[in-house]
Amino acid sequence: MNHKILSYIHHESPIHRLTGAAKLIGFILWSLIAMITYDTRILVVMFILGIMIFLSSKVEFRYISFVFYIFLLFLFINNIAIFLFEPMQGVEMYHTKHEILHIIAHYTLTAEQLFYQFNLTLKYLTIIPLALLFMVTTHPSEFAASLNKIGVSYRIAYAVALALRYIPDIQRDYQNISLAQQARGIDLSKKQKLTKKLRYASSILMPLIFSSLNRIETISAAIELRGFGSQKRRSWYHERPFTKADYFAIILIVLLFVFSMIITFLDGNRFYNPFR
Repeated sequence: MNHKILSYIHHESPIHRLTGAAKLIGFILWSLIAMITYDTRILVVMFILGIMIFLSSKVEFRYISFVFYIFLLFLFINNIAIFLFEPMQGVEMYHTKHEILHIIAHYTLTAEQLFYQFNLTLKYLTIIPLALLFMVTTHPSEFAASLNKIGVSYRIAYAVALALRYIPDIQRDYQNISLAQQARGIDLSKKQKLTKKLRYASSILMPLIFSSLNRIETISAAIELRGFGSQKRRSWYHERPFTKADYFAIILIVLLFVFSMIITFLDGNRFYNPFR
């Protein structure tokens, strides 16, 4: 089965059976924990739990692999940039200095810097995979209903749902335009040089942009003709009531949040320091 990147993938799994609202609340609390804490013990536990959650969803890794590998590339660049601009950030945070290797000038590799950047990497690795999983296990309409259920205006929620629905459409249009251009003799194969491939990309991007603008105009006109936004509230076809599993999942993530905050601020500092 050829699934589009970041499009909804249906499976019979515990994650899919949860309502969109429960998954959204859980993801928000999960992200808050990862963003607030610098306790390596908590981040490692969350990383392991994240792997277990992903496996329980029955979503094959290949469906999110492209986006995940791009994320890893940016994570690598981010780590290099942090060291280039703040090579002593870890020393300032942990108030100790254990030199590993002196490189040049003021660039010295320290255990504190490595530990600090390791924690930053763990933060990203606990959030991004769960964010991708949330997108592919939640139907766009149900996600919009979930946003509205937690207090977001239904106009904004519907706009988010349209954006998520539009991702597979853009991919389909890109593939169709690419095949049409190749049928006209434009070579986009791997044998072609990168400079030529970039030049030929404009022959795909321009039609893609115009087709996207045309679709936006069509959707806008359809929404306006149906009187969208004239009422303060609206109903949702894909909205589901909470089940016992939803309440159980929310209670678990709330307990994890409380426990993590207690561990994080137990000594009055959110940075776990193994160098003391």
